[in-house]
Amino acid sequence: MFKDFFKWHTLKAKIDKSPQPVLFRAQEIWWCSVGANVGVETNGKNALFERPVLIFRKFNKDMFWGLPLTTQVKELKSFHFTFSLHQKSQIAVLSQMRVYSSKRLIRRLGKVSDEQLVSLNKAIVRFITETDPLRGPRVPNGNNRHHLTRRK
Repeated sequence: MFKDFFKWHTLKAKIDKSPQPVLFRAQEIWWCSVGANVGVETNGKNALFERPVLIFRKFNKDMFWGLPLTTQVKELKSFHFTFSLHQKSQIAVLSQMRVYSSKRLIRRLGKVSDEQLVSLNKAIVRFITETDPLRGPRVPNGNNRHHLTRRK
């Protein structure tokens, strides 16, 4: 798959210079310029390198923790949280949660319910606590990868 890093870096420079961050809240879903990223990191699509992102926690007017969304069901379901938005199934990619600048936000898509946000919070806590920082996640098929050292 071709990734146009030059085009993304040009757009990223424009986004960085944008003067006014948008107003946003936790629970909202926005189209967000996530960019052309490395390896298996979630990429944006189209001219603005965009994809839907769920705002999980707002830190201040400039930054938030966000979860990229997809409609593609993957085999590692413990890495995902499924919910419904406008009668359409959405999947939050827990393993790709990261800090975003509010300058990346393009347009608001909707909002998850309080109940969905509570369930998402529980799924994130479960995902983190089921992950051994030295060995990686406990993958359902048992294929844990040991990189440099093994824990005794």
